[in-house]
Order: sequence, then structure tokens, then C-alpha cells
Amino acid sequence: MSEERSRKKTEDIEEVKAILETVSTQIPNLIRGIIDSFFSPEAGTRMGKAVAEFYKSLKEAGIPEQEALAMAKDYLGTLTKWSDLLKNMRFGEKRTEVREKKEE
Repeated sequence: MSEERSRKKTEDIEEVKAILETVSTQIPNLIRGIIDSFFSPEAGTRMGKAVAEFYKSLKEAGIPEQEALAMAKDYLGTLTKWSDLLKNMRFGEKRTEVREKKEE
């Protein structure tokens, strides 16, 4: 193998290594941010408002109350399933964790 080819191969390996190191730190941080967006007090407020607005729009569209309520419950269930899915994701040997923020 020529020296030029060997140098290029080493550069390629170093580039892949740098990419993998970046991905291994950035993806968990990204996922933690997503999880925090589901489990903060603000997220709970937003989720409640979203479900209430969904229910209200169904009622305004003429959907009967019982159907609108069932649809709103399904919508809330979908949001909850997504949050549970994110909470329990695993990456390699690491599991994402939802930590409660301590007030100082």
C-alpha cells in the first residue's frame, strides 16, 4: 500500500472517529432535551392546553360531547405514549433518564 493511500486511510479513520464521538455526545443531549420538553411543569401545562383546545375544536365542529371526550382522551393517550416511549429509550448500554429538577 502506498504511503499516500495509508495516510488517506488514517485521515478517514480519524474523521469517522470524530463524527462518532460527536454523535455519541450530541444525540443523548438532544434526547434529554426532548424528554425535558415532555416532563417539565411547562410541558404539562402545554399538554393540558393542547388537549383542551382539541376538545373545544371538536365540540365547535359539531362532534357530540361523548365522542369529543373520547377523542380528546385518545389524543392525551397518544401524547402520553410518546412521552413514555421517549422516557424509556435505550442507546447502547445507556438508558435515557428523566430527572426531576431540584429547586434551589
